[in-house]
Amino acid sequence: MILNLARHRRPLIGQRSSDVAGVEIPDSSKAKQVLTQDIISRSGAGQTILDTINIIPGVSFQNNDPYGSAGGTISIRGFGGDRVSLTFDGVPLNDSGGYAIYSNQQLSPELIDQVNVNLGTTDVDSPTASSTGGTINYLTRKPFDDFGVRFSGSVGEYGFMRIFASVDTGEITSFGTKAFLAFEKSDNDNIYGIGKIDKQQYNARLYQPIGDNGDFVSLAGHYNINRNNFFGSVALRDDRAVPSGFPQTKDDRFYSLGCSVAVATPGVADTSNRCGSAFDYRFNPSDTGNIRGASKFTLMDGLVLSVDPSYQVVKANGGGTTRGYEYARNGFLGYIGGRPYTGIDLNGDGDLLDEVEIHQPSQTKTRRIGVISSLRYDLDESNSVRLAYTYDRARHRQTGQIGLLNPNGFAQDVYPIDDPLFDITGTEINKRNRLSYATLHQISGEYRGQFFNDALTVNLGVRAPFFKRELNQFCFTTSASGFVDCLGRDDEQNAAYAAANPGFALPQARTYNYNKILPNVGFVYDISPAISLAANYAKGLSVPATDPLYDSLFFADNTAGVEPVPETTDSFDLSLRYKSSRVQAQITGWFTKYNNRLASAYDPVLEESIFRNLGQVDKYGLDASVSYAATDNLSLYVFGSLNESEIKDDVVVDTVGGVPVFAETAGKRESGAPVASFGGRAQYSIGPVDFGAQAKWTGKRYINDTNLPVVSGGNQVFGSTAPSYTLVNLDARVNLEWIGLNDKTYFQFNVYNLFDELYVGGFGGSLESSSVPFVNIGAPRTFSGTFSMAF
Repeated sequence: MILNLARHRRPLIGQRSSDVAGVEIPDSSKAKQVLTQDIISRSGAGQTILDTINIIPGVSFQNNDPYGSAGGTISIRGFGGDRVSLTFDGVPLNDSGGYAIYSNQQLSPELIDQVNVNLGTTDVDSPTASSTGGTINYLTRKPFDDFGVRFSGSVGEYGFMRIFASVDTGEITSFGTKAFLAFEKSDNDNIYGIGKIDKQQYNARLYQPIGDNGDFVSLAGHYNINRNNFFGSVALRDDRAVPSGFPQTKDDRFYSLGCSVAVATPGVADTSNRCGSAFDYRFNPSDTGNIRGASKFTLMDGLVLSVDPSYQVVKANGGGTTRGYEYARNGFLGYIGGRPYTGIDLNGDGDLLDEVEIHQPSQTKTRRIGVISSLRYDLDESNSVRLAYTYDRARHRQTGQIGLLNPNGFAQDVYPIDDPLFDITGTEINKRNRLSYATLHQISGEYRGQFFNDALTVNLGVRAPFFKRELNQFCFTTSASGFVDCLGRDDEQNAAYAAANPGFALPQARTYNYNKILPNVGFVYDISPAISLAANYAKGLSVPATDPLYDSLFFADNTAGVEPVPETTDSFDLSLRYKSSRVQAQITGWFTKYNNRLASAYDPVLEESIFRNLGQVDKYGLDASVSYAATDNLSLYVFGSLNESEIKDDVVVDTVGGVPVFAETAGKRESGAPVASFGGRAQYSIGPVDFGAQAKWTGKRYINDTNLPVVSGGNQVFGSTAPSYTLVNLDARVNLEWIGLNDKTYFQFNVYNLFDELYVGGFGGSLESSSVPFVNIGAPRTFSGTFSMAF
């Protein structure tokens, strides 16, 4: 939410301030930074907005491909994406179950007006129950006042082609109604092995101003379709060739794959040759959409109401294969011990003797409704109060239907949920089968006031989230790690299976509630017209995700310690700023005390997140940036971050004979996040040509929380850290106004990773050195060009 008290001499917290070279530092007690379309448009065509904000201090993003459509890994101040709130016009985009961020499903960059990043804290009315590491909110542009058409076409290496088109109606009624429609289509080849990326996106917005004081109502829609293969996901070890290990040279990145499914022989117990099991064969399809309402009403002088409802849909899975069996296991059919036993002829050879490779993704379908409302009252020109209410309810359906593979190893249907396989009894085969409802009611309040001739701005706030997860597990939970056996919901075999396995937890339902009072206070003090000091304290909360909650169902309800505890943080920021017409600069020292730090890392083999409780963790560091408009033609921007963390205690990893076994984590750093980063951007205009260059050095990242080298089978297979790396990107734009076209028509040329740096991409870290993580190979040097025109 943006507080807008335009009558005040200086903007209050959250109001937009002027930018220098596309960078804004708002007058906020929190450490924030804003990037405008001036910088967003310089990125390569179609690039995800999360790659663009990689030049904000404290932000670290590793892109899985140079065009932004294959996903990536983000952290802010060392907090992973599942602890960062991502919102789109205020609508929460994090997965409602595990809080994951999907960078390849974001709005077309041409339509983003600006992106606002909170470093390490949330706003008092942030619509989230999971964010303890910051927020990212990007805003859709308004429709233009005049009729207009924009078209751009792009080509690039690795078969990249993209088109973007938008139409603005202009004001089509006497009372100012206006709208836009937009379409994007892009595709490119898998950079490394096999497969493709195919993306479509549709957007629209209808905007109706009310009066001349800024009141309005708006309705927007967004739909994104992705069909992309995983690629470049390899084990982080240097003792094996790609794709079983990480590439040792730049040439090693480009490997060949190919296979065919083994021909079945009637009357013979065939075995799978694993064709299709490599990550590159896996599709990561997603269909995501939302409808976003927004409004502002001035009810009386000084009293303003805003109501922003939304509705979201998600259909997605993460691919994957396993070996399926045509016969029963110990007399039972279903998904047992991590494998499907079907009782049907899977390969068509007429017998029921075989082991067959099958498609078995983890399917998710979400339906989510929400509303964010705010009522602000100006007591006078220097004091205001605001009340806000958030409602967010998500129906999160997680299943694991299976399907068949084509002879070349690719899935017959990327969505086996649409045409699932049934066992011989007619029961749908599922590797998981669960349904949860996540409901958030949140009330927040804030007072903001100015004192000492407006030199001091104070904000005193509190938010109170009331969060409920209703879990419905339709499978047997077989271990404390959450492994399940699924025979079918209400299957007639369930009673017999329960009797044969008395140690397994029965299918069941359970509800968990989490409530917390979270203060959020701060101030901004103007030392001089250009220099200010800001400080902020915020208490944060992250409610456990669905996976650890489902894991807890292995234990009887009301068992001591069975309910996973929420994470909490106490975060402190202290910032010194300098702002003038040509300079915006900020340096921030920060400290976060983390309790019950539940870290997670995605395991692409198990297709689920693995959690580890690190107990108390202290995190602290420095963030700094300077944006300088040296002349009307030259702008410079530099930034840097130092991140430190300290795990306070050794972590229990097992028990032997009732005696706990510890991992030696006390005094060590958290894994997965860089220890430091710095970089900069320069942009120079000469005549009709704009040149831009930006570089970022990302420091080493520890691979595990014991900070030891990675070992497998008693042998070291990788060092203790992923090495530092430097990315340099170039952009050049030739504006065509000089040949008689308008100032919105241009050619743009982009180079991603100019020096073709070989580096370890994103990973979530692990607890012990014996865990070999899967990582992505950093995107190689890539050239692309765009022609854009508008009229």
